Amino acid sequence: MAGELTPRYKRILLKLSGEALAGDGKSGINPEIINRIASEVKDIASIGVEVAMVIGAGNIFRGAMAEALGISRSTGDFMGMLATVMNSMAVENTLEKMNMPTRVLTAIEMKHVAEPYTIQKAEDHLKKGRIVIAAGGTGHPYFTTDTAASLRAVELGCDVLLKATRVDGVYTGDPEKDPSAEKIVEISYIEMIKQQLRVMDLTAISLCMDNNLPIIVFNLFEKGSLKRIICGEKVGTKIS
Repeated sequence: MAGELTPRYKRILLKLSGEALAGDGKSGINPEIINRIASEVKDIASIGVEVAMVIGAGNIFRGAMAEALGISRSTGDFMGMLATVMNSMAVENTLEKMNMPTRVLTAIEMKHVAEPYTIQKAEDHLKKGRIVIAAGGTGHPYFTTDTAASLRAVELGCDVLLKATRVDGVYTGDPEKDPSAEKIVEISYIEMIKQQLRVMDLTAISLCMDNNLPIIVFNLFEKGSLKRIICGEKVGTKIS
């Protein structure tokens, strides 16, 4: 069984949506879900994989909410960035309780809460075996956390970007609404864009394409799926 413990990827970036932390609820943070996610991350970090993470904010605040409240887009985006820090701190705390050294680095400086993000600091933590959670998006409005994830993955020289979703890959339609939707096992960046399969926004996909960074879309809530990907199994959908 030694082959199972040989990671195919040395350094990865895991992108989680904020909604994932809410579980079945529409908002808030579900402790059971965070524990489950942290356990999956611990499994791969324990076999020597360097793990960076980016977490969204949809369980706390979304840009569309700002518009409904009459708040400007840029202010709403900054509010969302702050919400990513809250989610990141919750995941950091859970991982630390599992004896997994973890650091939150923020694109918006808030030294009393977390370290400011720099590539060098993130690199240093990863090389020392710490899990790095890059929070605060890109630090600029008008960019999604998917784009932030692509940017951090490229900056840190990650081997792959793993996008965790509620379904086990990319489908020709929404499998939760369309029973005839078929799963796509592998697809090119260009075909993703042509077919308008909106798993990630165009900026995020283009950044990965320009830097030859493969993306794997998978269901994190299938127990062991993350470790199976790391060890080379074909899980979810590969975009390259």
